[in-house]
Amino acid sequence: MDDVNASFSDLLACREHDPFRVLGLHRDGADWCVRVYQPGATDVHWGTRGKRPMRCIHPAGIFEWRSRRRLVAPWKFRSHGRCFVDAYAFRPVCGQDDLYLFGEGRNYQSYRFLGALVETRDGVPGITFRVWAPAAARVSVVGDFNAWDGRLLPMASLGPSGVWTLFVPEVPAQARYKFEILPREGQLSCLRADPYARAAELRPATASCLPADEAYHWRDAPWQARRRALIPASQPTNIYEIHAGSWLRHPDGRFYDYAELGVRLVPYLVEHGYTHVEFMPLTEHPLDESWGYQTTGYFAPTARYGGGDALKALIDDCHLAGVGVILDWVPAHFPTNEEALACFDGTALYEHPDPRLGRHPDWGTCIFNYGRPEVLSFLLSSAYYWLAEFHFDGLRVDAVASMLYLDYSRRAGEWVANRYGGRENLEAVAFLRALTSMIRAEFPGALVIAEESTTWPKVTGGPAKDGLGFTFKWNMGWMNDTLRYFALEPVHRRYHHALLTFGQMYAYTEQFLLPLSHDEVVHGKRSLLSKMPGDEWQQFANLRLLLAWQITTPGKKLTFMGNEFGQLREWRVGGELDWALCDVPRHAGLRRLATDLNHLYLRELPLHELDGSPAGFTWLDCDDADRSLLCFARTDRAGRLLVVVLNFTPVPRVDYKLRVPAATHYREIFNSDSTYYGGSNFGNLALIPVRAAAPHVEIVLRLPPLAALILAPDRT
Repeated sequence: MDDVNASFSDLLACREHDPFRVLGLHRDGADWCVRVYQPGATDVHWGTRGKRPMRCIHPAGIFEWRSRRRLVAPWKFRSHGRCFVDAYAFRPVCGQDDLYLFGEGRNYQSYRFLGALVETRDGVPGITFRVWAPAAARVSVVGDFNAWDGRLLPMASLGPSGVWTLFVPEVPAQARYKFEILPREGQLSCLRADPYARAAELRPATASCLPADEAYHWRDAPWQARRRALIPASQPTNIYEIHAGSWLRHPDGRFYDYAELGVRLVPYLVEHGYTHVEFMPLTEHPLDESWGYQTTGYFAPTARYGGGDALKALIDDCHLAGVGVILDWVPAHFPTNEEALACFDGTALYEHPDPRLGRHPDWGTCIFNYGRPEVLSFLLSSAYYWLAEFHFDGLRVDAVASMLYLDYSRRAGEWVANRYGGRENLEAVAFLRALTSMIRAEFPGALVIAEESTTWPKVTGGPAKDGLGFTFKWNMGWMNDTLRYFALEPVHRRYHHALLTFGQMYAYTEQFLLPLSHDEVVHGKRSLLSKMPGDEWQQFANLRLLLAWQITTPGKKLTFMGNEFGQLREWRVGGELDWALCDVPRHAGLRRLATDLNHLYLRELPLHELDGSPAGFTWLDCDDADRSLLCFARTDRAGRLLVVVLNFTPVPRVDYKLRVPAATHYREIFNSDSTYYGGSNFGNLALIPVRAAAPHVEIVLRLPPLAALILAPDRT
């Protein structure tokens, strides 16, 4: 009895790591007894009819029922008019293999045993709650089902694993919950959202929620089969980047939910010829202005736009329409919000304990401890979850450069070298290789895209050959050089010609993606159209030329919403795009140009099939800096080619002689100066004859001002 009384003390002090020592069924001599803790209760009855009062054995509210016969679970109690199944009728269970792999950093599906899991035990439906909190003295689950009272449902520790668990019967659907954690070192208890929650409250509320439904019936099996057979490097990839909350809004400012968004977005993507849509982070986050990049729920789609099944339906609709879906995913850092991951169990659990390694100086956020196996299991499981459960076709991994370098944004003395004395974050490198290896093995054809802005080698090289294993890397050099060039007045461009030609020096060192992303149209950088120099006509001509330069240059493509019709203002997260501009003739012409370019890119193999190989690109003239002209050929595997001619000045050129690789007539298949797009219609309407100019063949062209031409050998 002394042991029991000692356990009472721990339970009542909220420091019991094994409440089953006191509560639930126990043998006491010749008797079997069941104990229940109901603080504040004046009476508790055994069974459902309320006719068998239990004996109060401690004034704090511990009641007991005794019987000579062993009681068979489940059993119920009644107290103050409420009837409930005893949670402590169900002993803790957890697969040892799950715990072992979790502790090894190799559990890719830890969301299947951690978090809130719908289960039925002994015929009773309920939720098994599990959470990793190794430094906690006690963990309780609290929620709508127990008046948020941490005394009522203390969880049981599973020993050295650091995992706590409890099966709670008859939890209402969509109930809100959190974990109440008491640290060991004397701190006050704290409420934490479930790191593995599948749903969360709408901000500013922060509780985790049981998901409404997890039985979505997918219709995209043919799409999945096709994707598995694809080789991404040779496929057209033209990504439309979107922020779901500001693409469209209701007139009263409300968000479109996933279903409403899909009705408008999916046809738009198909009409405009995009191969993929990339959503800026849809994982739960507390602050709209973070755009989703300060994630608190790594397994929860944000409640701003609806539930998980609605998001699945949107992805399914995209697949049925032939459009892939990419999720912007953030494993580089997480916010310090007190309800989330930071200092989760009173210690630096998910973040590195050394602030030189665990705090990001730019963003004021925590950095994951990539050397801790359980953190690796958490992150790898998050990636697996979105790809497996939501059928995303890839992940764009945010801020990879900040993960790779220990001295990223740090001055001397503010960082710690690795074990070899270098600046490389070896644990983060190992994590990224584990991530890309897992995705390659488990999700063939899925894309893993690195936002990486440095010269780190082999970002898209295979992990087996010291590469990081990404499918594509953002070509930030191309983006910066291109936008710097286009911002120049045309009269000055002759002195900066190398900004456009230098990219070919490294274009095939990685599998590159050419981004014109959200980062380029915020924080005072202005919209793409506003970056362009000159009067209104020249601004639109320059932007048409920029979009053509992106489509025809080797590398996969990404553009941010609004670029395609010439959004005038910078992007702002608090409202929708300026869709009324699409009715303005110049903006409408720009959108037609973007659409035609996209479909041309899809249709013409030379524009995408050999993106990552120098065999797919040949300069025809890269030295004409004085006239700011560039000419090159794009080629596919079969040797078919297209010729691209770009005039970066507002001066039309007549009788421009160009040596061409194929001795045949040419036809102009695209002209960004067409009046259909808002241009002056200067170009080459008839068949362009080829003529001998020993030892070469050449064609004579009319080059429109600030414009791009695409020519194809005549196939008639």
